[in-house]
Amino acid sequence: MQIFGIPIFPEQASTFAKDVDALYFFIIATSAFFAIGVAVAVIYFGIRYRRSHDNQIGARIEGNLPLELLWSVIPTIIAMVMFGWGASVFYHLRRPPDEAMHIYAVGKQWMWKFQHLEGQREINELHIPAGRPIRVTISSEDVIHSLYFPAFRTKIDAIPGRYTELWFDAQTPGEYHIFCAEYCGTNHSGMIGTVTVMEPSQYQAWLQGGGMEGTLAQRGARLFNDLACATCHLDTGQGRGPSLKDIMGTTVELTDGSSAIVDEAYLRESILNSQAKIVKGFQPLMPTFQGLVSEENLVALIEHVKSLSPNATPAAPAAAPAPGATPATTPTGTRPSGAAPPAAAAAEKK
Repeated sequence: MQIFGIPIFPEQASTFAKDVDALYFFIIATSAFFAIGVAVAVIYFGIRYRRSHDNQIGARIEGNLPLELLWSVIPTIIAMVMFGWGASVFYHLRRPPDEAMHIYAVGKQWMWKFQHLEGQREINELHIPAGRPIRVTISSEDVIHSLYFPAFRTKIDAIPGRYTELWFDAQTPGEYHIFCAEYCGTNHSGMIGTVTVMEPSQYQAWLQGGGMEGTLAQRGARLFNDLACATCHLDTGQGRGPSLKDIMGTTVELTDGSSAIVDEAYLRESILNSQAKIVKGFQPLMPTFQGLVSEENLVALIEHVKSLSPNATPAAPAAAPAPGATPATTPTGTRPSGAAPPAAAAAEKK
């Protein structure tokens, strides 16, 4: 959007950009209307009913019930309209379609790292197809960041120790900005990037020109074996750790009598802090991998475990422990990393 040739707002490049802008302008217009109205009334009454001499006393006013009800009811109705409209837009922004294409993003001082399920990895660049919903799962390696796509009218914080997510459906091919919208240190202003929206055929051609490391799940499988996870997590369920086959989306019983749903946050916690939740029937033998597995390798491991549950229904990542707490991790003997010796895990640290 431009005024007199000056860009005021980013281009509306996603399906819900117009909805966000409409709500924004409605709130701005309503606020401006009442602010101007109050200012004009104050000035008018200040002039119209000013005291003309020092001994003048104003008339006694007892009140006006209809007027008082009017200025209470009307703002309440307007506020409820804003709330209902805002809640509807927010709900849409936070409910990605089941068929959305999944991408992982990691914030790190001072860059954005993106990983496609097909195996492509990018830094400060993101290539996506036009006309297809994109779900981005975000984490941080250090401090709080905020992944912001101005043209898509969506952003969300990247928080250490947990997963967050956003989604969008870019309709117009082109290049758009990526920013970090949370001050994250000295070079915060340089934590920028570009998202390139491509025609589907062009995007497929771009995918074919990617690296030769295989898919993200295949890279996770290699890491799973390198860390000796497979020695404990047997498909038969007879290993020292529980079987990971078809585990995604299921509910597991823990030794403390509680239960947990196996999702991305649960897998993350079980890898990084294997003593946090112990699956019933297994001993706390699995070592912790906190500080030994990078964020990029962590999502590769998670995708490998998800690939072992082909029939699982995709679920939004649940919140892991609060920032500052041990990054989401796993019950001993419950998640992807097996009882691999720390030395093996250290070899994968990046």
